[in-house]
Amino acid sequence: MADVPKKPSAPRTPLAWLDARWTPRPETVRRAALLALVMSVVIVITGGAVRLTGSGLGCDTWPRCTEDSYVTTPEMGLHGVIEFGNRMLTYVLSAAVGFFIAAARCAAPRRRSLTRLGWAQFWAVLSNAVLGGITVLTGLNPWVVAGHFLLATLLITVTTVAWLRSKEGDGPPRPLVGVPVRRVVLGLTVVTAALIVAGTAVTGSGKHAGDNSREIVRMPFDWEAVTRVHAVLAWIVVVGALAVLVGLRLVDAPPGPRARARDLVIVLFAQGAVGYVQYALEEPPLLVGIHMLGSTLTWIATVRLLLSLRERGAAPGGGSGGDDARLPAPTPAPQDEAAAAPGTG
Repeated sequence: MADVPKKPSAPRTPLAWLDARWTPRPETVRRAALLALVMSVVIVITGGAVRLTGSGLGCDTWPRCTEDSYVTTPEMGLHGVIEFGNRMLTYVLSAAVGFFIAAARCAAPRRRSLTRLGWAQFWAVLSNAVLGGITVLTGLNPWVVAGHFLLATLLITVTTVAWLRSKEGDGPPRPLVGVPVRRVVLGLTVVTAALIVAGTAVTGSGKHAGDNSREIVRMPFDWEAVTRVHAVLAWIVVVGALAVLVGLRLVDAPPGPRARARDLVIVLFAQGAVGYVQYALEEPPLLVGIHMLGSTLTWIATVRLLLSLRERGAAPGGGSGGDDARLPAPTPAPQDEAAAAPGTG
């Protein structure tokens, strides 16, 4: 297959200069998208580790670590190392996002859908870095902490969509299932988002305030009550996911959507098991951290299910045409002798 020529671009910016010298393969773009997704999950988990080890104010100001230093000092101990390490991982995340932006910008043909998603990731990272600083400056205000987590979930949303879009083309979306199924999955996505928001209320009113050495304001909710609300929403999501899985089999949907529904059900059952054990043991930090990881995986699985209900053709340079849609091959039209007769066409 011949190389697709790129449009010439004047080297007026670093990206334009790189574009004139580098043409990444489609596989490179997909791997860059996946790397950005993985790092967006990692930053959530390490942020949770900061909170669960009581290191939220290990660096007690921002953007510096202390009033006199931009880096941690020996006097700050392990908490300072953990908090400062999480701050440094933001630069690793930024590098991963920058790699995806560069790969999408320099690919041939250039896909504006991917470059826009890359810059959306950039702004999400920048906004969350600022909000993380506000979290420290407000002494771990639980509402700001919750917003910090939800903005990180928004980043995971964008990186997931970018990864999935990198594996498919830019044609108009073609539905793979009927309207009723699509509406149910959309409703399931909304309830899952509500479940994640409720989870921030559980954490914000629980005992893991992020710093054990001082009094931290908590959300004014009864922890038992808000935990029950969270559990009810979780069961609604589980039942909804099971209904979608059964419905997709009944309508004989393509293997891709069925596989994504199955993945979501598996993640939900694992997440539910961790959640109930965590509740019974009164929130041990390790299980809370695993539950946070499960929250990110649940949301990724939900987004994958939602986008698997349509396909946009194969990606330039080869690809699956979607998130493992595996559409059945079109059957050739039967040869009709009458249709081939003169004067009938």
